[in-house]
Amino acid sequence: MGANMKKLLLSLAFLPVGGLVKAQRTHINIFAGAANYQGELLFGVQSSKRFTLSQAKFAAGLGVEYELSNHLSLKGAITLGKIGADDKRSAIDPSRNLNFTSSITDAFAGVQYYITDPMEHLVNPYVFAGLTVFRFNPYTSDSISKKIFLQPLSTEGQGFVSGREPYKLTQLALPFGGGLKFSLTDDLRIGFEVGFRKTFTDYLDDVSTTYVDEDLLRANRGQRAVDLAFRGDELKTGATYPAAGTERGIARFKDWYYFTGISASVRLSSGEQRISRGRLGCPKI
Repeated sequence: MGANMKKLLLSLAFLPVGGLVKAQRTHINIFAGAANYQGELLFGVQSSKRFTLSQAKFAAGLGVEYELSNHLSLKGAITLGKIGADDKRSAIDPSRNLNFTSSITDAFAGVQYYITDPMEHLVNPYVFAGLTVFRFNPYTSDSISKKIFLQPLSTEGQGFVSGREPYKLTQLALPFGGGLKFSLTDDLRIGFEVGFRKTFTDYLDDVSTTYVDEDLLRANRGQRAVDLAFRGDELKTGATYPAAGTERGIARFKDWYYFTGISASVRLSSGEQRISRGRLGCPKI
């Protein structure tokens, strides 16, 4: 038998094991928890505080993690959630009387680094970062509880006031965060995670700059836009629509959103005998 043929047979003999080891590097992740945001209707734009569970809403996600090493992984995930806030509850500017809700679809891709080796330790802190594409679409309910999407109303003059363009509903964000994972077995990990998203928009809540002239807004987008751009007149105080140029938000402070919750990670396996890479229970060949 020639030397080349021996090399070929040896390579073929190790192909099943090589494929099995590769499969063991892939984890399926499930996430469930809360979504929230930081912006004009929650904390106020100049607050240094960016995290709260006040007015948080449910979020859930599904992802995949591929181990490049015991410490470093590639990670991707799709997370669905809702964010929202109400001036009545946050007391930042109750006379404004605005509120919003928005669904968030978050597609994340990045890297994750375990500070300790999950194959050698029970408790493993980690950090992650990458890039996110997300979609949002703020809405509210009018005085008769009808759901109204806010972006088409141009409540701050987007599209007809110079320098104010309509905001895009699909945008990029910079994601980062971290958490703790507990290695229950070589194949099962559970954990707690907080993931922040720094966006480049100030319109997650449809509030950013100043009030546009009431008559100009009515002429371009109708009475409904006027009614939902300022809702102080719905209160017992009977406040009137503010003068054009009155502060409604502060555009230089962009909005954030974030997810907080519990994750479970399951390693994909063929069900055959496995090669151990640690001391948490895998049998050795």
